[in-house]
Amino acid sequence: MGLFSKKELLPSQTVVQEVLKAKKGERALIIANPETNVIAQELYTAFIEAGASPTLVFQPKKSSMDFAEQAVIGAIKSEPEMILSISAGKLGKDRQALEKPYIVESDGKSQSFDSTFDWLLSGRKAVRAVWTPGLSEDMFNRTVNIDYKLLADRCRAISKCYEGAVSVHVTSPAGTDIMVGLAGRKAMVDNGDFSTPGSGGNIPAGETFISPVVGSCEGKIVFDGSMTFATGDAMLSSPIEVEVTSGFVSSIKGGAEADRLLKDITAAESEALAMVSKKKFSEEQGATYKRNARNIGELGIGLNPAASITGNMLEDEKAFRTCHFAIGENYDGDAPALIHFDGIVRCPTIAVSYQDGSSRIIMEGGELKL
Repeated sequence: MGLFSKKELLPSQTVVQEVLKAKKGERALIIANPETNVIAQELYTAFIEAGASPTLVFQPKKSSMDFAEQAVIGAIKSEPEMILSISAGKLGKDRQALEKPYIVESDGKSQSFDSTFDWLLSGRKAVRAVWTPGLSEDMFNRTVNIDYKLLADRCRAISKCYEGAVSVHVTSPAGTDIMVGLAGRKAMVDNGDFSTPGSGGNIPAGETFISPVVGSCEGKIVFDGSMTFATGDAMLSSPIEVEVTSGFVSSIKGGAEADRLLKDITAAESEALAMVSKKKFSEEQGATYKRNARNIGELGIGLNPAASITGNMLEDEKAFRTCHFAIGENYDGDAPALIHFDGIVRCPTIAVSYQDGSSRIIMEGGELKL
């Protein structure tokens, strides 16, 4: 149920034809690692078949704290119509943009972008994109050919539930109990339709997500599925309990994995201050990036029927009957950080509250209520 009907398409052809809807003559930049060579080559061939003009470049696998190769940043700056980061890890940080962020003024508001990729996609809306941190051949083959119309309908329904919301209350059997402020925030979707400039998301696709109001979250998150760490993702052998006070992580409890998460957050805080001493950040930037290493930057709901919790966050955060929270950078551009660590909460209940005092449950015990 929910799988894509056009079984004759290979996953690579689905991405090119159905997700990006590549047109003849359009330029596509594929950035890969040696570990993702097979998928990248398949996508390259699919673009050729569609009459597009692809370019394939390789760089070493990058972690969340590594910098992208300068040649890769230069290729991104060439502004192809489509950019695909087909990575075994991360794309890598943009050294020059971190030191001197791009500023976009719109509707009297200023937004800062610390990567050329994000600036072109979300700031200028000049490209459409796919990014796949941690993609494997098995995941690619299992999770791409789904019913994208059904996915889009579910994403749209949840987004509508967030309209006019002031807060959301998330609980779970493992002990999650947190209030999340949403006033003025808009939901974002990873619905597999990346066919217009400024659109983009993961492959596999399948989530609706929103950035909490900075400083608004209060309560406890218990991660009991998997977690992103600085060196990669992992299944959790024991839950990680994260206390959140005034929007920021105040304490982390649990076993060795909780210690690992705290160590990685602390390292991001230290690196932000080190960027100041290296004259890469101003003192204000350093303080902001340090503070936001503990920010609750995202609440997402998984919607891909072919996805499972495997210890790979790219797939895990799309799995049915889950939600996820991120620690670090958000998607609204007002909480920049050096990290964005996602963690899975199993079988959540999610209740949305509105200005008029009404409320609506959109997920109960992991089951959608749309």
